Amino acid sequence: MNPLFFSSGNLLADRRAEYSEMLFSAGDHSAAAEVMRAALALAPGWIAGHFRHGEMLVAAGELAAAIEAWRTVLRLDPEDRLGATLKLELHGALPGLDAAPSAFVETLFDQYAGRFDEALVKKLDYRVPELLWNALKRLGREQFAHVVDLGCGTGLMGERLRTSASFLEGMDISGEMLKKAEAKRIYDRLSREDLLKLASLPSEADLITAADVFMYVGALAPIFDLVAANLRSGSVFAFSVESHDGTEEMVLRPSRRYAHSPAHVRMLLGATGFDIVSFEKATIRMDRGEPVEGLIVVAIRKGAAAVAGDVVEIEEAAKQPEVH
Repeated sequence: MNPLFFSSGNLLADRRAEYSEMLFSAGDHSAAAEVMRAALALAPGWIAGHFRHGEMLVAAGELAAAIEAWRTVLRLDPEDRLGATLKLELHGALPGLDAAPSAFVETLFDQYAGRFDEALVKKLDYRVPELLWNALKRLGREQFAHVVDLGCGTGLMGERLRTSASFLEGMDISGEMLKKAEAKRIYDRLSREDLLKLASLPSEADLITAADVFMYVGALAPIFDLVAANLRSGSVFAFSVESHDGTEEMVLRPSRRYAHSPAHVRMLLGATGFDIVSFEKATIRMDRGEPVEGLIVVAIRKGAAAVAGDVVEIEEAAKQPEVH
């Protein structure tokens, strides 16, 4: 998303911003930042201009000024539709953030909806729906009574699920993405939902999918708890994450997407009562010419007795004295 798609409302400020972008493209980052500063003097309430100014200041080596620019964005737009909090976290000015702001995700995908399918599939070699679908087919189950497609977007995952679902339900935060999904007429029900605020899921669901969704959710424990609480024994949870090889549970990347460690994903599935059926590393798409590595995961909900047994074993293990 290029923030300069949003006009300042001041023609002279917009022209200076355009000149600033020309300087930036030519590699003169300091001059670009200075011209953008002049544009903002004409339009001090221009949220997108302050955001872009922060990016230019970072490139010019002025990190403290960039941080102040993004803090200005948040003062002007507390909902954070441009994701300034993520910029601040990336540069060490706002530690402890564990999810992308909902307004940022909604704005991003509302803007992206019109070109989403073409951009992802044709330009970025997006493979998650195909990879998840192939992993599900290896289960040997040909039909599901009620499928819930979390973060359904325009329906790329739903197109594959339709043949196996008696009832197919999609949820997404972006109204514009849902309009694209509705036009495909593959879902039996669509609803606008924020996964960070979701309180329940249909208890009759026997398959829940989340294709390329959790990189914006960040901390996975709450959504895994919610899925586990609403799936019966034998039901299936299939999802993808971007992955990283470090020791951290999750990291925020410069793309402003979260990547999760395989060990953390395995731990969460075990703790929430799932048996892992398939856990594969794969290239899930390209980004700026580089492959993005991820995990394609299929898990089955255990029975209540089995889950209780796991909890007892964990508690008993915790009581054992350490051996030195």
